[in-house]
Amino acid sequence: MKHDDIWRALDTLAAEHGLSPSGLAKRAGLDATTFNPSKRRMPDGRARWPGTESLAKVLEATGASLEAFSALVTGARALPGGGRAAAVASRRIPLIGLAQAGGEGFFDDGGYPVGGSWDEVGLPEIADPNAYALEISGDSMEPVFRDGDTVIVSPAAPIRRGDRVVVRTAAGEVMAKQLARRSARRVEVRSLNPAHPDYSFDLAELAWMHRIVWASQ
Repeated sequence: MKHDDIWRALDTLAAEHGLSPSGLAKRAGLDATTFNPSKRRMPDGRARWPGTESLAKVLEATGASLEAFSALVTGARALPGGGRAAAVASRRIPLIGLAQAGGEGFFDDGGYPVGGSWDEVGLPEIADPNAYALEISGDSMEPVFRDGDTVIVSPAAPIRRGDRVVVRTAAGEVMAKQLARRSARRVEVRSLNPAHPDYSFDLAELAWMHRIVWASQ
């Protein structure tokens, strides 16, 4: 369990409830600055971990179970599996195949799903109104995502190094990868299957990059 993974899980939990890290802290009855990026390192640069009491308050405030939060930390699943979220009726989310996603008419310039050619699938609730689902094709993400798996993608979810993402290039190519590095000029993504190549792009070569927040495994 890594320091960055804990904070990423908290950021994701906040995003899935339509909150900023400060908003999540307020909902949990904590000081609004508790989860701010500036509080995640000590003045000498050492990692500062969120307190167990703070985490307990967050889980109670969001209705997420400890198991669900642990899944967020590992990246295996990024939607709460219990608590209030489990009781929310599933919503219909637009769905297309990953191979189709590179075609015209499925996304607007901002990377949000548009048009009437999408199918629909009922999956767990997520706060992002622009969330969509993709059906994985190919084996470049095995063994994490397999051919035929459905993933939910959230344009609003924060993205950090190590997250699994869907990337669309300016040329129209769409791929599911893992973010290896992002700088002010370039983005590097890797295939989880070592039999497939990794990629490096100038920012100008990318139309958008969205985080995968759930998978039907």
